Amino acid sequence: QNELNSFLWTIKRDPPSYFFGTIHVPYTRVWDFIPENSKKAFQQSHIVYFELDLTDPYTISALTSCQLLPQGENLQDVLPRDIYRRLKQHLEYVKLMMPSWMTPDQQGKGLYADYLFNAIAGNWERKRPVWVMLMVNSLTEADIKSRGVPVLDLYLAQEAERLQKQTGAVEKVEEQCHPLNGLNFSQV
Repeated sequence: QNELNSFLWTIKRDPPSYFFGTIHVPYTRVWDFIPENSKKAFQQSHIVYFELDLTDPYTISALTSCQLLPQGENLQDVLPRDIYRRLKQHLEYVKLMMPSWMTPDQQGKGLYADYLFNAIAGNWERKRPVWVMLMVNSLTEADIKSRGVPVLDLYLAQEAERLQKQTGAVEKVEEQCHPLNGLNFSQV
């Protein structure tokens, strides 16, 4: 483990500060591969800052509303007819397949395919194309099987709260949302 790239940088000061790069995947996919020096730095830290504060209800609400098209517009109004039709067919396919993608563990915890589909893809016709693209990319069998497991960032934020560490965020939702919403159709 000592030879692994830990994605941990130390800022030499007293006390030291650390910078750790995370990725947005279920933490169970990567946790066993995170070197001990990174875990130890997290445990020893008193204050932890994240990209966004995913434990703040305002953050979640703002992320949800920033994804929407302007009032009165629907995805059908902004996508070419053929792409919209193919997207709709794909989502119908995903909804049909989702029950077979669910794990027994998910089902045992009361997670139902219809609920999960609506949680991920609900209101998709009101979303901006860039957010629909990101949503579609997460509607795979592997991603569905890992639903219910927090992504690494959220897991660390929940751990920080549990350990009563002071937390914060380095970005505001608007700083992530506006650049994505500013992409034109060909960029998306």
